[in-house]
Amino acid sequence: MKKLLTLLLALAMVLSLAACGGDKPSGDSGSSAPAADSQGSGSEDAGDAGDTEPDYASMSIDELKPLLKTAVDGTLTVATSPDFAPYEFYAIDESGKPDLAGFDIALAGYVADYLGLELEFTPIDFDGVLMEVQTKSADLGMAGLSPDPKRMNIMDFTDIYYKGGQSFCCVQGNKDLFPDLESTNKSEYQIGAQTGSIQVDLAQTNSPDADLIQLAKVTDIIAELLAGKMDGAYIETAVAESYAKNYPDLCIALDVPYDVSGSAIGVVKDNPALLAAVNLAIASALEDGSMDQFVAEANELASGETYEGLLDAEGNVAE
Repeated sequence: MKKLLTLLLALAMVLSLAACGGDKPSGDSGSSAPAADSQGSGSEDAGDAGDTEPDYASMSIDELKPLLKTAVDGTLTVATSPDFAPYEFYAIDESGKPDLAGFDIALAGYVADYLGLELEFTPIDFDGVLMEVQTKSADLGMAGLSPDPKRMNIMDFTDIYYKGGQSFCCVQGNKDLFPDLESTNKSEYQIGAQTGSIQVDLAQTNSPDADLIQLAKVTDIIAELLAGKMDGAYIETAVAESYAKNYPDLCIALDVPYDVSGSAIGVVKDNPALLAAVNLAIASALEDGSMDQFVAEANELASGETYEGLLDAEGNVAE
C-alpha cells in the first residue's frame, strides 16, 4: 500500500510539471523576446536607410540613366512656344517648309542625345508650356524661361544655360518719350507683355499706372507696336534684338533691371534624377562650346525668313 501511494504521488508530480510546460509557448525562452525586438529594430533601421534620398547631383550620367523616368518611356518630351526667336521659332526653308529652330531647340536635341533618349516637341503657347510641365504631360519646358521663384511651386529649374536680360521696346519715333523707366509709368500709355511671362511682372512693377496689354504671342506684341496700337512693351533682350534686326523701326529703348538675368529649363517636379541629368547635359554643352554655336546659328536663322507662332493641323504656316 505504501509503495502504491508513493507511485501515485510521483505520477502526480510528473503530470503537474507537464501541465506547467504546456502553458509556455513552444520555443519561448527568457532571451527570445529581446531577440525578436532586436530583429525588429534592425529591420526598421534598414527601412530608414532605404528611405534616404540618393545624392543625384553627385552621380555621373551613366549612374543616372537607369534612374530616369519620363512621361513617355524612352522619350524626352519638351514643351516649347515657337514665337520667341532666337530661342524657338520656325525657320522657313527654300521650299517654304517650316522647320522648328532656335537655340532652345538645338539644346533640347543635345540634352536628349546626352541622356540617351528620343526627342519629341510639343509646340504650344507660352501659358501652355507652363501647364504641360505642371501636369507632367511634358518632361521639360524650354521657352526662354527665367527661373522665377513664383514658378517654383509648379516646376523645378535647371542651372542657367543662357545669360540674357530684359528690355523695354518701342518704335524709333517714340524713343524720346522714354528716357528712363519712370517715364513709362503713365496712365495714357498702353504697354505690352506676353501673357504668363515675367515681363508681365516687370510691367506691373515699373509701369503700374499704364494700361497693361497682355497678348499670348510676342509676334502679336511686335505687330501692335509697329501698328502704333501700343506705346511700348517689355521683351526679353535677345528676342528684342532679333526682332529689331528684322524690323528697323523697332528699337530697344531701355534696359530693365531684373534679379534673374538668365534662362533655365523647367523640369517636372519630383524628378530629381532627370533634373540632375539635364544639369550635366547643360554643363557639357557650355564646356564644349556647343551652346555658343547654337546661339550663333539661331541668330543667323532668325535673320532670314521665319514664322513665329503655331502651325495649323496639317503642319503648315497658319494663314
